[in-house]
Amino acid sequence: MKKPVWIRHASQLATLAGGSSAPVTGAGMNELAIIEDGSVWLENGVIERVGTDDELASVYRERAHEADVIDATGKLVTPGLIDPHTHLVHAGTRQNEFNMRLNGATYMDIMNNGGGIHATTAATRQATHEELYAESKRRLDQFLLHGVTTVEAKSGYGLTLEDELKQLEVAKKLHEEHPVDLVSTFMGAHAVPRAYKETPDAFVDLVVEQMIPEVARRKLAVFNDVFCERGVFTPEQSRRILEAGMRHGLLPKIHADEIEPYEGAELAASLGAVSADHLLRASDRGIELMAKAGVIAVLLPGTALFLMAESANGRKMIDRGVAVALSTDCNPGSSPTVSLPLMMNLGCLKMGMTPAEVLTAATINAAHAIRRAHEVGSIEVGKKADITIFDVPDFMTLQYRYGVNHVDTVIKQGTVIVAGGRRV
Repeated sequence: MKKPVWIRHASQLATLAGGSSAPVTGAGMNELAIIEDGSVWLENGVIERVGTDDELASVYRERAHEADVIDATGKLVTPGLIDPHTHLVHAGTRQNEFNMRLNGATYMDIMNNGGGIHATTAATRQATHEELYAESKRRLDQFLLHGVTTVEAKSGYGLTLEDELKQLEVAKKLHEEHPVDLVSTFMGAHAVPRAYKETPDAFVDLVVEQMIPEVARRKLAVFNDVFCERGVFTPEQSRRILEAGMRHGLLPKIHADEIEPYEGAELAASLGAVSADHLLRASDRGIELMAKAGVIAVLLPGTALFLMAESANGRKMIDRGVAVALSTDCNPGSSPTVSLPLMMNLGCLKMGMTPAEVLTAATINAAHAIRRAHEVGSIEVGKKADITIFDVPDFMTLQYRYGVNHVDTVIKQGTVIVAGGRRV
């Protein structure tokens, strides 16, 4: 049996309590439920009690000797961070494309000439299961060091049944063997393979009739995603793919309106998708419909930064009632980063969000975006004991001192995994 862990004297304990039943919207995104001189008792992998240090000291005085005590004096304690949109499992890199973009090539230019997703697909197909696991594990290790305790991981770099299954099987193994929890998304509709360039509907048939049923049969994914974008999948094709997934029990997500307005947000709302992601070019009507339908906007400021594009308008979405989450979009082409804290910084600097809103977006709303808010995303009694401790005195400083990894300690299900910024 694990020893209890007692976190004491946090300068700020940002619990994010009260948002587990529904995504947090509007003014609520600024409410962090902070306890000063905060304390948390963790036992048997779950959160047992939360309050001020004086309150917990009175309760656990007779058991204090049993616990591993963590002195959080002068530090910020938050829920473990959650990344709700990554392409974690892939092989290869695309640093050559970075230079191409600096010289004027667009994302779609590169993709249409055999680069982009197609280049990563080739590398991922060539990689063995063992090679793919080892490469993805290194990235997951880095996520952990940046305070992330739960990660969504998409397939989509196989584009054949066999290779999509390989990606999802690697993600499953990582979930079973790595401290970080993985939640898998099937994204066989990430791009139209070059072999189907002239017959894209035939590839849609393959995704709908073969891939989705087999992924669902093997229980390898929770969600089904599609890249709805001009030159990739049309809104009509995207609807067909997402509805097929729904028939097989896969919840819909969508890459929407990244390059141009393409009715992706509207489609997400009409289907009641869990989330619509990217949204750099989402229409006002699409944002309004998402708010009414309760679709979460998963915003990816690192992608806009890396593609030298204007960021999604997080301020507008929050003000119009959309629940916003933040993510790295970790992928080899448009956002090769694992730093969710940096994404929070960019949410403030590039999207008009407040320091409190970005913390909400990377914890409880991110948990809702992967349907895990019942167990993670806030520091509340009964939830998993997933905690991140930052070596800063408050949540404002976490955003003010940008671009720095302030993670001191990471606790996963009651076990200290990172201490002093290093893996234990």
